[in-house]
Amino acid sequence: METPPAETMPSRIDSTSHSPVVPPAAPTRRALNKLPYIERGQPQFIRVTLALFSAGLATFALLYCVQPILPVLSHDFGISPASSSLSLSVSTGLLAVGLMFTGPLSDAIGRKQVMVTALLMAAICTLICSMMTSWHGILVMRALVGLSLSGVAAVAMTYLSEEIDPAVVAFSMGLYISGNSIGGMSGRLVSGVLTDFFSWRIAVAIIGLFALAAAFMFWKSLPASKHFRATPLRPRTLLINFRLHWHDKGLPLLFAEGFLLMGSFVTLFNYIGYRLLGTPYSLSPGFGRSIISGLSDRVIQFT
Repeated sequence: METPPAETMPSRIDSTSHSPVVPPAAPTRRALNKLPYIERGQPQFIRVTLALFSAGLATFALLYCVQPILPVLSHDFGISPASSSLSLSVSTGLLAVGLMFTGPLSDAIGRKQVMVTALLMAAICTLICSMMTSWHGILVMRALVGLSLSGVAAVAMTYLSEEIDPAVVAFSMGLYISGNSIGGMSGRLVSGVLTDFFSWRIAVAIIGLFALAAAFMFWKSLPASKHFRATPLRPRTLLINFRLHWHDKGLPLLFAEGFLLMGSFVTLFNYIGYRLLGTPYSLSPGFGRSIISGLSDRVIQFT
């Protein structure tokens, strides 16, 4: 009996194999690095620039909008200047704490997701703050505003360094920082003027609505990350990296320098409004804050 040729014999392996389909591997870091960067002159570059400029503008407008109305809050709630200044202190304090966690969180779930959520939550908390009738409720909302805004401050420059052409990334970061500066100045100025004409609640609500619009534009305009690769969020690694910063001899000195300079700057402009509103100046919150906003902008540009 002749044996059938091998190629005509049925293959048991082929006929009975049910091997699972292997999914395609995630792109490697080397492959991600080969993807094109966003270059100056491209439509995407304009979208990124406008999105992050508006995010920086909204971030610092939300953060400092209460500074010009601290004397008004003292009067309306019957609290001391020190207690009134807590409405800004809790925001900046929780912002500093949040910076240590939102950066690693963005490494795990994505840059754009964290920034959009952060800006949206800060705007919503500001709108709720404008309707609060208790001082403790205002402080809680302001604390949540600061914690939310850490998601923008910690991630924006990382996004730029990953997605923008290295030749123009410094230019993009400069535009983002200018948005921060203009936002801090305009937040103080606008809330002071609006409080003169209406009330502090309307002023805070309008700034919250502006931030809500900025969050929507940011979500629609900012392109999705191309060079991002998720890394698992490991608390142990986070703790190790945190300790490494303090083991360096130079970094703690830089931390202290920033704390003292920025702390002195913010404290000065917290309380100078009380002096300008009193005798012999007797300025209105809007006029007094127009002077302070101009001075603060010059200080920021000088530093």
